[in-house]
Amino acid sequence: MISVPESFITHLECSNCGLTYEHTDPMRTCPSCEKVLFARYDLDKAAGAKVDLQGRDPNMWRYREVMPVKDEANIITLGEGMTPIIDAVRLAKEVGSPRLLLKDEGVCPTGSFKARGLSAAVSKAKELGLTKLTMPSAGNAAGAMAAYAAAGGLEANVFMPKDAPSANQVECLAYGANLTLVDGFINDAGRISGETAAERGLFDVSTLKEPYRAEGKKTMGYEIAEQLGWRLPDVIVYPTGGGTGVVGMWKAFDEMERMGWIGSDRPRMVVVQAEGCAPLVKAYEAGERHAELFPNPHTLAAGMRVPVAIGDYLVLDAVRESGGTALTVTDEQMVRGVSDLSSQEGLFAAPEGGALVAALRKMLDDGTVSRDERVLLLVTGSGLKYLDVLTPALVALR
Repeated sequence: MISVPESFITHLECSNCGLTYEHTDPMRTCPSCEKVLFARYDLDKAAGAKVDLQGRDPNMWRYREVMPVKDEANIITLGEGMTPIIDAVRLAKEVGSPRLLLKDEGVCPTGSFKARGLSAAVSKAKELGLTKLTMPSAGNAAGAMAAYAAAGGLEANVFMPKDAPSANQVECLAYGANLTLVDGFINDAGRISGETAAERGLFDVSTLKEPYRAEGKKTMGYEIAEQLGWRLPDVIVYPTGGGTGVVGMWKAFDEMERMGWIGSDRPRMVVVQAEGCAPLVKAYEAGERHAELFPNPHTLAAGMRVPVAIGDYLVLDAVRESGGTALTVTDEQMVRGVSDLSSQEGLFAAPEGGALVAALRKMLDDGTVSRDERVLLLVTGSGLKYLDVLTPALVALR
């Protein structure tokens, strides 16, 4: 790895009550209000990094000044980040959105954007002297955590619903993680993970229940800006479970503006959820800032089967502040979207990626998105991780 300047992290700040804490202490949520903690940086010092980016390694750690690991020796990287942005020429014609872009996170290590968050979280855990990690996961995050823990020599404990994709279960075992399959949903896995953490002294790296996974995810925002010449798209469409990617990108846009890298214009952030598990869409439509537990969540998109999210208020704030929206699609529409991405662009996406195509069609039809806007679909993972559920679904389309 090319040596780059140090991180300018200064402290942690609660996204809700504003209290601050030392970043040198292992922290999860705010001790005062139990809401999400954000890493904060000396952005005046970090601002000069923009001129040096061209010569840096093409991974997410190129933004080292605004990443949370102080000692470069603690960075655990498998080359995550700098995923391609594709001009979707054929799909654009087919759906009627001529300025359509795809960002393909399926080429990340372990096959999804989860690699970003877990690279950051596991690296910071190593720096803080934490050696035994745990997390609940619906699938891809578990594989990513297991991979980065293996690369860093840390113990990984994973709690996963029994119906999680088989590929995710197998990769956790291959990486040497301790895998426990749970009857129930991701929140049930989270409860058991938390109980085990308390019993065994494990550090829980659940989504937005520690400060650093969001720091890895925010690099998608930095990359989008850099790859598009520091001009953001008009619309970003994002498949949403816990919503860390939306939270992270929105944080990145704020940091870049404060450093003078971009202006004040923002993309409209569009949250897409499954019809069978849509707590954020329900809260958005009701004008609420917090979502209630979604009953009987069901969808073939495991990453979107999140019935309640700790960062709900941050996701909904980003949607509303950006003038965006939140909508649902059916599993059948997702599968058709997977087929569209594959047959039109040669990109075999997970069901979450297919959901974006279905959502875009809806928004073009009802005028939520105009046909001359530059739209970016953030395809979060590879369909190769979902062969057990996609194979019969795609065969049924024929």
